[in-house]
Amino acid sequence: MLSARTACPCIPMNRRILVFGFAALLPVLAITALAEAPADGSSGPGFPGMAMTKDDIAHGQKLYTRNCASCHGAKLEGQPNWKRRLPSGRMPAPPHDETGHTWHHSDRELFTMTKLGVEAIQPGYQSDMPGFAELLTDTEIRKILAFIKSTWPERQRAAQARLNESDKSRATRDRTLSTRRREP
Repeated sequence: MLSARTACPCIPMNRRILVFGFAALLPVLAITALAEAPADGSSGPGFPGMAMTKDDIAHGQKLYTRNCASCHGAKLEGQPNWKRRLPSGRMPAPPHDETGHTWHHSDRELFTMTKLGVEAIQPGYQSDMPGFAELLTDTEIRKILAFIKSTWPERQRAAQARLNESDKSRATRDRTLSTRRREP
């Protein structure tokens, strides 16, 4: 039997480690790149079943300016001292740029909070942010969120993409479990 040292005597051991390490890394990089790329070749961040184009993101920016910037800031910077409670006991509007925590939430959570209000995700939580179901369509909400996501650096986009994958897996598992419970 060949040992690691004699498996391929024509290549020095440290070079073999480098070559095999790189070869092992290639599939990971390819999968990451495919996961980040919109399915239809569009340029912006997408949502399940809905990739966003540059025009969608530009429209999202206009919608953000009209509906969100008065609280979350024209540059997505949030209200001052956004980590400290207001006299009302509620939290100020957080930034939607990379300094905030928007990217710590899945697309599903962000969409639900925007449409129905924060309480839809965290029952009992008191927030000054209303739900926008009466003012914005689902597509408009997705465009606003795509605009926000388009401003994040790659590190935040990648972290949020992992949350989306985890959220998708959890939703699939929950659907499977609820289907099994209904079966006799």
